[in-house]
Amino acid sequence: MAKVILIFASMSGNTEMMAKAVSDGISAMGEGLKIIDIIDGPDAKELEDYDGILLGAYTWGDGELPADFLDFYDEMDSIHLTGKKAAVFGSCDSAYSQYGAAVDILTEKLRERGAEVYPQGLKVELTPEKEEEEACRTFGKNFVTFLRNSID
Repeated sequence: MAKVILIFASMSGNTEMMAKAVSDGISAMGEGLKIIDIIDGPDAKELEDYDGILLGAYTWGDGELPADFLDFYDEMDSIHLTGKKAAVFGSCDSAYSQYGAAVDILTEKLRERGAEVYPQGLKVELTPEKEEEEACRTFGKNFVTFLRNSID
C-alpha cells in the first residue's frame, strides 16, 4: 500500500469540501491517507516520507497562494521529491483575472522539486456542487491509479 498525504488550505470551506471528496475517492480505491489542514503547520520535509502527495489551495486575490500556504511553499525549496507522484486541486473564482493560479503555482513547485505531477490539476468554481464533488472523488480515484502505475 502506498503512503499518501493530502495537505489543504481553505478559508470559506470550499477547498476543504474538495479535500474531503478527493479523500473519499482515494479511500474508495482502498488507499489510506493522512490529511492535514495547512493551519496545523505541517513541515514540508514530511512530504519526502510519502509516495503520493496531494496539495489543495484556493487562489487568493488576483492570483496568489493563500497566506497560510506561504511558509510551507518556501520550505518546499529545501526538499527533494524525485520519485514521488503528486496532484493539486483548489477552489477558484472566475471573477479574478487569473483563474485558479494557486493550483498552477503549486503544480510548478512540485515539478521543480522533482515530483511527477498528475497531468491535470483540478479547479472548481467556488463551492463544489454535487457534480463537482463527484469530479473530486474521481480525481482521487484517478490519482490512485496514477500512483499505482509507478509502484507496481
